[in-house]
Amino acid sequence: MEKATFAGGCFWCMVTPFEEQPGIHGIVSGFIGGTTVNPTYEEIKTGTTGHYEAVQITFDPTIFPYEKLLELYWPQIDPTDADGQFQDRGPQYRTAIFYHNEAQLAAALVSKEQVAASGRFTDPIVTEIIPAVTFYEAEEYHQDYHHKNPKHYKEDREQSGRDPFIAEHWGE
Repeated sequence: MEKATFAGGCFWCMVTPFEEQPGIHGIVSGFIGGTTVNPTYEEIKTGTTGHYEAVQITFDPTIFPYEKLLELYWPQIDPTDADGQFQDRGPQYRTAIFYHNEAQLAAALVSKEQVAASGRFTDPIVTEIIPAVTFYEAEEYHQDYHHKNPKHYKEDREQSGRDPFIAEHWGE
């Protein structure tokens, strides 16, 4: 098993694209990249800790290679927005790929170049590729939020503007 860690704005919206895939053994919502040890959601949402909201995926690369995870990741985000994602604004909602080894770094760099060369965007791709550091699991009520609170999740996702952006820029 390997880990993959992606920041794509609200972590609730980053779970669903990955959860039904073969070879995915777990998805945890949490925080990565900041300076506060064991941060809480209340601390993170202030935007002052330096953390990103992210998902950490445990996967079997022999069944679902890292490159396929990257192929799922990019169409979930606006990779040109350095100030957050959709309705979620602030540094905690920036996009980033946190790599766990050199092979992931190489694959992430290639995938970023492919997105930049695709012609989908006129603005530069600002999604960062960063070494993975300590990942802190978010509080339990954030885990599988879309299953625990489907009505609120659906309303939040509809208001976010994420799905129309995906349809316009990624054709999905």
